[in-house]
Amino acid sequence: MQLSKSEEELMNILWKLKKAFMKDLLEAYPEPKPATTTIATLLKRMTEKGFVDYQLQGRSREYLPLVKKKDYFSKHVNGLIRNFFNNSPGQFASFFTETTHLSKEELEDLRKLIDNEIKKR
Repeated sequence: MQLSKSEEELMNILWKLKKAFMKDLLEAYPEPKPATTTIATLLKRMTEKGFVDYQLQGRSREYLPLVKKKDYFSKHVNGLIRNFFNNSPGQFASFFTETTHLSKEELEDLRKLIDNEIKKR
């Protein structure tokens, strides 16, 4: 299951806040802020998709994410590697390092991350 771009934007806010009422979500949006009805519609869709749930607090709903950010993006990165890079992490890494114009220091930091993962296995 996938989120639309506007749903992802709202989900990022919810991941950051951990749980939030409608007013909290509205406050967290940059200008120009979407209408309350727009956020309500997005939350309804995201609840139906199983990404968000809510708890009633009196007459208000407190929303919380059901999917962890790391899990959501991990699934998308793996799909990207599978669909666009012939299921080759090496092709993905090559494309990423060549097209992002990373500095020497950033590349060295990536190497350290990879070396640390190699040591763990």
